[in-house]
Amino acid sequence: MDRLNQQLQFVAEAGRLRGVLRQTTLADPARRENSAEHSWHLTVLALVFGEYAPAGTDLARVVAMLAVHDLVEVDAGDLSAYAPPPAQARQLVAERAAADRLFALLPADQADTVRELWDEFEERATAEAKFARALDRLQPMLENVKVGGGTWRQGGITAADVLTKVELIEDGSPRLGRYARELIDQAVREGILAADPDRAGT
Repeated sequence: MDRLNQQLQFVAEAGRLRGVLRQTTLADPARRENSAEHSWHLTVLALVFGEYAPAGTDLARVVAMLAVHDLVEVDAGDLSAYAPPPAQARQLVAERAAADRLFALLPADQADTVRELWDEFEERATAEAKFARALDRLQPMLENVKVGGGTWRQGGITAADVLTKVELIEDGSPRLGRYARELIDQAVREGILAADPDRAGT
């Protein structure tokens, strides 16, 4: 198979991401978000919130990482960030198998480049990956607030559950992490996120 045909095959597979529905619900129109929309929205966040990344962060690499980070959901589907550990472990195995299949469709040089971006995002060892992961955790929070609770209400998620995700946001961007904590407090005050028992009445 020549180079262009390999690339076309990969692009066609990547396009299937538009049919993968996420847990996140949208306000206008009222429906579930698909994974391709999520990835696109994250690239917009990276461009707009880039000033809150650590100094020296390569934002072009962040955008590239965000464009490919969820392609594995073509095979593995989406899983709630609040799913129990056994489900998370199964998802990780499924996503790695998907990465092996999907990225191998590309010519070898491009396959190496794209797989490196995906692995970097997963390993979260660089400033770029940490910022990308921070945005990936922040975006569903923004959508849940916009729709009055969304998957938080549907899944019985509490403020303590959401706060566990804020640590990852803070690791990638202290400023966005502070905002995320403010957003959680706001959501609790507005009654769209359940307060924890030890926060009741505060």
